[in-house]
Amino acid sequence: MMKEQENIPTGKVERATRFVSAGIKVGGNYVKHYTKKLLDPSLTKEDLHEDNAKDIYNTLSNLKGSALKVAQMLSMDRGMLPTAYVDRFSLSQYSAPPLSGPLVVNTFNKTLGKSPQQLYDHFDMHACNAASIGQVHKAVKDGKKLAVKIQYPGVAGSVSSDLKIVKPFAIRLVGMKEVEMDKYFEEIESKLLEETDYKLEVRRSIELSESCSHIENLVFPKYYPELSSERIITMDWLEGKHLKEFIDTNPSQEIRNKIGQALWDFYHFQVHHLRKVHADPHPGNFLMRDDGTVGIFDFGCVKEIPEFFYENYFRLTNRDIYKDESKWKQIYTNLELIHPNDTEEDMQFFSGLFHKMVDLLTLPFTQEQFDFGDETYFKEIYAYTDYVSNLKEVRNSKVARGSRHSLYINRTYFGLYSILSDLKANVKTMFVPEVQL
Repeated sequence: MMKEQENIPTGKVERATRFVSAGIKVGGNYVKHYTKKLLDPSLTKEDLHEDNAKDIYNTLSNLKGSALKVAQMLSMDRGMLPTAYVDRFSLSQYSAPPLSGPLVVNTFNKTLGKSPQQLYDHFDMHACNAASIGQVHKAVKDGKKLAVKIQYPGVAGSVSSDLKIVKPFAIRLVGMKEVEMDKYFEEIESKLLEETDYKLEVRRSIELSESCSHIENLVFPKYYPELSSERIITMDWLEGKHLKEFIDTNPSQEIRNKIGQALWDFYHFQVHHLRKVHADPHPGNFLMRDDGTVGIFDFGCVKEIPEFFYENYFRLTNRDIYKDESKWKQIYTNLELIHPNDTEEDMQFFSGLFHKMVDLLTLPFTQEQFDFGDETYFKEIYAYTDYVSNLKEVRNSKVARGSRHSLYINRTYFGLYSILSDLKANVKTMFVPEVQL
């Protein structure tokens, strides 16, 4: 059993001090690495990345909250971080150190006025998994198995200050300029603040699971508002395996395709019919079963899609748009990919980069069926994103390229593609945009 935490630093100064100590360790790792490299010039940066990832993750996992959530988000963007960071940060999806019993009981007493023992027939004081913002406990009431999610103390109050502290780490790790980070961190902050409001999450969970209940092979838990509060959510316990554990059982191609299709249809329906979407598609939020069904929960991060953004974003799935230069230039301008004050040279350079990127990312939408098991497709995406991020024109750009709304929509599709890739699913993907060219 993982060692439990007796407390979490909630004050700004204490949290900042922990971050600084992590920074000092990272600095020491660099010194250690370059000293070794003097003795062995063939040494690569893999050990350095591994040491840094371990030290940063250990600090973040004990602090919990927004900083750990950002690490989790970065771990989903393959090609953005060295593998050591991706492997280590992805642990935050469901295996951060859990909180001890007294802190759990305190949250119940404060927000529901009763202890867990008074509310449930049985409540397991040891968390069965722990992530960035909360941890999950098993419970039983009236013969029903329940999952009870409890938010860590101080998470809601430390979102803004945590993001200010973690920003320099993110800038260094991702190689993004501060002007870009500011624009996107505002969007991240607004979403993280929503994620800490568990009453909002329960309302959205009920609304979206009911709206998507007609989609084949999806299973949603029932939620219990009377056993929930702003820091606690009670729902049915879902059986199933997380992605890696599920793949280790060597499921048949038919079952992989069935689950992949269910996930594709789930996201397709939300984006194109509801204009709001479960925007946190990491493997910790899905439970896969041997019969080809998939359990979906955690609607804490929901992105509402403005109509103007939707129309422009999905017009790019139609390749005919590129036959009319004035049309695609207007769409690129609307999506903030190119800017009115760009020089002609800038406009040509960046639009060329985005043409290729759009072609790659929209490829599944242009085919009747798409094989997400095609590794050459993903290698091409990762190679191209790596190439683009290292271009000096991109690194030295004075403006952030892309609407703030694209952050969570891109993240949603990258996350979905990543899961479908791991499943090696073959999925019916053809998409006909409702918007006019």
